[in-house]
Amino acid sequence: MESKVCVTGAAGYLGSSLVKRLLEKGHIVHATTRNLGDAYKVGLLKSLPNAETRLRLYEADIYNPSEFQAAIEGCQFVVHMATPLQHLPQISQFKDTTEAAVAGVESIVECCITSGTVKRLIYTASVAYASSKTASEKELLRYNGAIEIVSLALGLVGGGTLLSTMPGSVNVLVSQVTNNKAVYNTLRFLEELLGKVPILHVEDVCDAHIFCLEKPSINGRFLCATAYLSSAEIASHYRMIFPDIQIPDEFVEKLDRKIVWGSTKLKDAGFEFKCDVKTILEDSINLGLKLGELELPNLCIEQFNEML
Repeated sequence: MESKVCVTGAAGYLGSSLVKRLLEKGHIVHATTRNLGDAYKVGLLKSLPNAETRLRLYEADIYNPSEFQAAIEGCQFVVHMATPLQHLPQISQFKDTTEAAVAGVESIVECCITSGTVKRLIYTASVAYASSKTASEKELLRYNGAIEIVSLALGLVGGGTLLSTMPGSVNVLVSQVTNNKAVYNTLRFLEELLGKVPILHVEDVCDAHIFCLEKPSINGRFLCATAYLSSAEIASHYRMIFPDIQIPDEFVEKLDRKIVWGSTKLKDAGFEFKCDVKTILEDSINLGLKLGELELPNLCIEQFNEML
């Protein structure tokens, strides 16, 4: 059934992929971006299939959350993906990104409630955020009951992208292959923080959001990840895909943590992940090769090409 869906942060890695899928499924999408003068981002969204008839673009900045009102009006569903990334305290009314994110959530929920049309708000949370997303999620769930509120706590996202640059999460996921110690430290931070690193494919991210849109009724917080792996297990998967690849010992944490995570609640609601670990890691490597961000030995490239 055709619905009007507002997607905030629509020009980002996850947002652009979700907008594409929503348009393909016949929904009308109200997409927000920080700057309608950004020719690249606006052009990307306008180039999507069905965009000419089903896409409406709105300028809205999380640092000025009242700007989202126009985009939300008339929608049945809102997917809130936007998050403040750069903080300029000298020109901001907020002291930091966490305060800005929480204020943005409060304003967007109020817009949803006062619209009279919004049935459900889906918040794209992340287990990888230690501060701003976590604080926003806690604030958001206080409103559950006024409208249906779903929080999808995503793992580290891999796979392809519509953008011309490598998404940060994919860079982290392939950091053992690129031998980028600075980026690998983020992977290790997640492992230290959570015990295991939750991962999933961007296609499953989109499918999970659409699943939560199309359910007759759903609310609450859901962990969303295909698998929960240690850095050693991730390295082992890469070595199985590319037997000749070299991953230095300094890029592998050897501690064996007996920690069990799971996305049981989301699966029990009826959602099925379609991309396994092998697909997530292969597609992440493929993206790096495609964008020229990653180099592999010739033998590995030949092996990879045989998979395609």
